[in-house]
Amino acid sequence: MKKNPTIPITSNKRLLAILVGIAFILLVPLVAMQFTDEVKWTFFDFIAAAVLLFSSGLALELILQKVKTTRSRFIAGAVVCIALMLVWAELAVGIFGTPFAGN
Repeated sequence: MKKNPTIPITSNKRLLAILVGIAFILLVPLVAMQFTDEVKWTFFDFIAAAVLLFSSGLALELILQKVKTTRSRFIAGAVVCIALMLVWAELAVGIFGTPFAGN
């Protein structure tokens, strides 16, 4: 019998992938700030974005570990992604008009 050649992705590898993904996402505004005055992020902006992305990544990891069916994983993952986008948009431009709005 042949062994399955695919290597399962462990939780540690996924956590590392989450951290590397966050670093690359945060590099986009950092590099943009070097070339244009249109992007003006402060240290707090980077921290807030990192916390949002890391918490969303951990929530997705938890969903992958605990939820068994593909349909339920998709729905739960979509809810996490939509929540991330809504919070990000509120912090950026204030779509709901909360005191945390960025405009």
